[in-house]
Amino acid sequence: MSQDSGDDEGWLEEESVEEPDSSRSSNKWRILIVDDEMDVHAVTRLALKNISFKDQDIEIISAYSGQEGFDVLAKDPDICMVLLDVVMETENAGLVLAQRIRHDLKNELVRIILRTGQPGQAPEQKIIVDYDINDYKLKTELTAQKMFTCVISSLRAYEGLKTIEANRRGLDKILQAVNNLYKLDSLKELATGVLTQISAILNFGTEGVLCVMRPANSAEEATPMVIATIGQSITLQEHDLLPNSHPWTSAILKVFHEKKNLFSPIVDVFSIVAAHGQQFAVAFAPARPLTPLECNLLDIFCDRIAAAFDNLEMFELLKTTQEATVIALADLAESRDATTGGHVRRVCRLTEAIAKELNKMGKLPANTHSNFLAFVGIASILHDVGKVGIPDAILLKPGAHTPEERVIMQGHALIGETVLAHASASVPGVSSLSIGAEIAGGHHEHYDGNGYPRALKGTNIPLSARIVAVVDVFDALLHSRPYKKPWPLAEVITYISERSGTQFDPDVITALLNFLESEKPDWIIAEGH
Repeated sequence: MSQDSGDDEGWLEEESVEEPDSSRSSNKWRILIVDDEMDVHAVTRLALKNISFKDQDIEIISAYSGQEGFDVLAKDPDICMVLLDVVMETENAGLVLAQRIRHDLKNELVRIILRTGQPGQAPEQKIIVDYDINDYKLKTELTAQKMFTCVISSLRAYEGLKTIEANRRGLDKILQAVNNLYKLDSLKELATGVLTQISAILNFGTEGVLCVMRPANSAEEATPMVIATIGQSITLQEHDLLPNSHPWTSAILKVFHEKKNLFSPIVDVFSIVAAHGQQFAVAFAPARPLTPLECNLLDIFCDRIAAAFDNLEMFELLKTTQEATVIALADLAESRDATTGGHVRRVCRLTEAIAKELNKMGKLPANTHSNFLAFVGIASILHDVGKVGIPDAILLKPGAHTPEERVIMQGHALIGETVLAHASASVPGVSSLSIGAEIAGGHHEHYDGNGYPRALKGTNIPLSARIVAVVDVFDALLHSRPYKKPWPLAEVITYISERSGTQFDPDVITALLNFLESEKPDWIIAEGH
């Protein structure tokens, strides 16, 4: 179709097309016109001038060919609606673009309104059946009123689809938190999912949403803890506690005290009380007052979310109980050898640090269980639990062992593995006990196959055991034992590095050195070193 507008269309020049501004407001409804006639763009702009929907203005973007329209949509997925001409550079350019939007860009949200001035070339029934468009209009029938109705109905549909998509993302976030309850930040993940869901329900924009927590049995004047934020409140993530100076603090404290929702001109706060006594508050400042229906829906939502926090609390309690049991078993073994001091606790911290470093390096095997990083540190505490089966005369002997005594001493690896494997059989899946069994039985194996008790080699040795093999020797050399004085750190590093590929896994040594270099932990050397 011709782009020659002629001199008699000069009255349209004051409505000339503006290029999209990179500083545009993000809270506008963005509509793309794809048409090769300049006057169609101008008339459409006139028809939509000064129209707003839900207090948001409309921003119009222009493209003059199917390819140009595709390029705009490829760069800007937040366009709400496309007013699309059929016949442009080719007789079916608009139809091709409609297909590319859905299939190539995978954009199922944008509303596509097909417009044509030549209906015979694009029969309506065939187009509706064969193409994923949302409406089909003749240019001659789109009066200003019908254009208004078409645009508002499309924006309303787009808004609904966006809300559904945002809800899905919020639910995905919550499900992810439920599937990762043993992660340290699982509470933050769950709280963030709650905020995302509430924000999606109300279509907040960036007015700010904040989730805070008060521990069970805390004093009434206790300062709320910040556990998750989105929107304009995101800067509060840097704080552990909600500052007293924050304009929402007094309202949140009132909700904690009264245990009921609060609505005010400054902030709305919803109360969530978990069965275990913990209290949560979700605070936000919507751009408009909430309707009674929205308040009721959010009240029901927050009430149901309390069960999720209860489940999280229960799992955290189980995890803490398991850790306490592991520490008790390790203390039992360590009590017979007072010279090891805090050895097992340092091994725990360093094992956990190396595992995280291996993960950052991309060196964890592809089949590594999701619980590995959560459990390997606490499991390492049990590496020498088998020593409970070694006679005191051999275990506590200050001098070197005879060959016969060495065989008995080496038996602690299989003793520990057997005890822990039996115990872990009653715990489904991967646990600190099952990983502890791997460590107990394998942390004296050598990477080149010259270790004990089974002379395993390379990756046939469980990764957990390969990590603790390095950590156990590293810590033992750094600290005094009945048969030796502590070594300087530099000499320990040299000793460990020289055995890379023979006694120790090279990747584990690299991870250890990276950690020591980047973190420079002072706790690796205990007092009295």
